[in-house]
Amino acid sequence: MSEITITSQNFNEVVNKSDKPVLIDLWASWCGPCKMLAPVISQIADEHPEIKVGKVNVDEQPELAAAFNVSSIPMVVLIKDGRVVNSAVGYRPKSSIEAMLA
Repeated sequence: MSEITITSQNFNEVVNKSDKPVLIDLWASWCGPCKMLAPVISQIADEHPEIKVGKVNVDEQPELAAAFNVSSIPMVVLIKDGRVVNSAVGYRPKSSIEAMLA
């Protein structure tokens, strides 16, 4: 499954109403560590059909960045049943992000 672009317009439908956990990558195009993390997020999306994987561009979606209290990126957030259950800031290896899913 490929990554879903999450916006303030589709957030409720894609995230809050999801029947699966949602892993959200909060990123920006100018962020070096975000670029390093992108292929890892893509692999997780392809290898874990039991979750949805979404991406939020913090420059294009400042209200979502504010809602998650983003102070540093990349930031990865895991949401289950509409609630944040885990999060991490900064580049993480694939194994670390997969451990968040457990």
